[in-house]
Amino acid sequence: MAPLPAALLALIIAQSLKAFNSFPPRFSRIIGSGGMPSSHSAFVTCLTTVIALRHGINSDIFAITAVFALITIYDAGGVRRAVGKQANVLNRLIRELDLSRLEENKELIKEELKELIGHTPFEILAGILLGLLIGFLTGYLI
Repeated sequence: MAPLPAALLALIIAQSLKAFNSFPPRFSRIIGSGGMPSSHSAFVTCLTTVIALRHGINSDIFAITAVFALITIYDAGGVRRAVGKQANVLNRLIRELDLSRLEENKELIKEELKELIGHTPFEILAGILLGLLIGFLTGYLI
């Protein structure tokens, strides 16, 4: 299988698995960010794995995809997770403060900020392992 379809398959599988992390399954999680496993990590790891199998680890294209994967995985677990934590703090502050009295704040506070944005290290590891598995299966078998 070509690298892009393989990576997209990993992304679709990872996103689909998120629906079954609760009981009953929440199918709305299929289109959301954050959660288990990291679809970002699965996507870029699968892409990098298939490129490594097709072109070798000494190729320029592997170097590019490996750097791209490392940046994406770092961002999913670092920056985006920090944004989710900040959203949690802001949502709690807004709930605890009586901002409803202030007319100018009504437009600002229409809905809560999204808190489930980034990934825990375990979610990232699960995404990496899923990406490796799908990458090796599609790189060797298909």
